[in-house]
Amino acid sequence: MNILIACESSGTTRNAFRDLGHDAWSCDLLSADDGSEWHIQGDGVEAINKGAPNGGKWDLIICHPPCTHLAVSGSRWFAVKRADGRQQSGIELFNAFVNACEKSGAKWCVENPIGIMSTLYRKPDQIVQPWMFGHPETKATCYWLGGGLKPLTETINVYEEMMKLPKKERNRIHYASPGPLRWKIRSKSFVGIAKAMASQWSK
Repeated sequence: MNILIACESSGTTRNAFRDLGHDAWSCDLLSADDGSEWHIQGDGVEAINKGAPNGGKWDLIICHPPCTHLAVSGSRWFAVKRADGRQQSGIELFNAFVNACEKSGAKWCVENPIGIMSTLYRKPDQIVQPWMFGHPETKATCYWLGGGLKPLTETINVYEEMMKLPKKERNRIHYASPGPLRWKIRSKSFVGIAKAMASQWSK
């Protein structure tokens, strides 16, 4: 399958699909963290519209559009972001990814944390947690699915183990220390979820 992981620089999801033999590519405005040759540095919407580097069409597209101005975790700044246009820019970018995916003819998933797009676009088809896939921590993430893509089935549920951990450990993402790389720590894909996507969505 030709697979695009848009807005990913870590390569986590791309590599999970490549490990199963697929022609998977990541794409981001940033260069690949692992220096991979299977990374397109550029605009994700353009990459969707252009098609796969081998000349074929994308069979599966997974998008992680920026959530900085859309997630409810930052709701205290919504008024300011609406006033200066940042939130509207985020909404337009989210919609641009959805529209490009719908036009591509591929199966697709657009993900974002719980936020305003559940109201402005539509309710997500699924909300997943890392503890459903072997990671004892929380990070509720919404998946909007299209092209006939089915919701993920959880693989290793470690909820009970997670609840035995201190609050700061199971909410590691929420308590990430402020700094220039905090956004990157918060946005990195979980290996367990990436492997579930690769095994379930490439059949």
